[in-house]
Amino acid sequence: MKKPPIIWTNVLFFSITFLAAITLVPWYGYEYGYTATHWAVFTACMFYAGLSITAGYHRLWAHKAYDAHPVIQWIFAIGGAFALQNSALHWSSDHRVHHGQVDDPVKDPYAATNGFWYSHIGWMLRDHQGESYGNYSNARDLQRNKIVMFQHRHYLKLVLATNLGIPLLLGVLVGDIIAMLLLAGVLRLVLSQHFTFFINSLAHIWGSRPYTEKNTARDNGFLALFTYGEGYHNFHHIFASDYRNGIRWYHYDPTKWMIRTMAALGLAYKLKRTPVERIEKAKAETLLLKTKVRLAKLPLAQDKLTLLQQEYDLLLKKLQTFCVAQKALLEAKKDSMRVQCDKSLLATQYQELEAAWHEQKQAWLALNARLLKPSFNV
Repeated sequence: MKKPPIIWTNVLFFSITFLAAITLVPWYGYEYGYTATHWAVFTACMFYAGLSITAGYHRLWAHKAYDAHPVIQWIFAIGGAFALQNSALHWSSDHRVHHGQVDDPVKDPYAATNGFWYSHIGWMLRDHQGESYGNYSNARDLQRNKIVMFQHRHYLKLVLATNLGIPLLLGVLVGDIIAMLLLAGVLRLVLSQHFTFFINSLAHIWGSRPYTEKNTARDNGFLALFTYGEGYHNFHHIFASDYRNGIRWYHYDPTKWMIRTMAALGLAYKLKRTPVERIEKAKAETLLLKTKVRLAKLPLAQDKLTLLQQEYDLLLKKLQTFCVAQKALLEAKKDSMRVQCDKSLLATQYQELEAAWHEQKQAWLALNARLLKPSFNV
């Protein structure tokens, strides 16, 4: 099969910027040095470009996980051009195809099943889309967004204005134009791009799959440190419309924190959040399937499978009962006409059911571990 033609502009661009980052940046640092101010500005530019992609391109426009005030959208649109990862319309359209055809070696634009190099950067070095390039039929909603379409029409102008203008302006402000061109310009561009590319490549190769094994997406807390919270990718691929990727309070997800902050200030609204019942059910079902596969290879497999299924059914029953109580309590809190004693009773029931569910959850996890021991007797 004939390979698609090479896109030489992309090859040259990625090669030249990468070479400049690994040669000119350290050379200037060795000869003249970088101050703490230089690095602070570089870090701020990294977060601006990165969060414009994760909070703007990804969660706001590609997945519509929340709505944002026009001022925020303009900030993201400019930051997206600064990140230089194509227009928001094109990026979002590609990403929606990726989710719909994930891991398909032909239809998924950056399928991880084609290997690390392809999913990381190789897909951009050859014209794999051909005549389908520029077909945005899956993003008609974004074509009605005036801010998105302005950025799309004037994308190259915005790229030049931001990637030259911002470092130059910062250079004048800090008194070292060359340092800012290298740090806020070249190094920031290369690192922010490759950190985003990690989501397409490493996040589909390295990590765990607690929520689903139907695709290659992985959860990786370490990778989240470099991707502004996008490392919890297994969760994201099954609950793509959730404004969070890291759902626990201790999960490093600055994109989630920023969206929450904007919501508190009235700049973001309609935040979508996956119900606890769906999340826990997905985890339990995935663990059930994993354990069944491993149990089939052990003695007394059928008896163990029966016990496992019984505990799984009991877990789901307690989970559903708890979620019903949780919903009732939330409704009672919203109803200012409900008497206080009713709220207190619901709160007590909620706490009891929550404790019962967590107890069953721990028993479920322990059972999965014990059943896989060959010496375990049913």
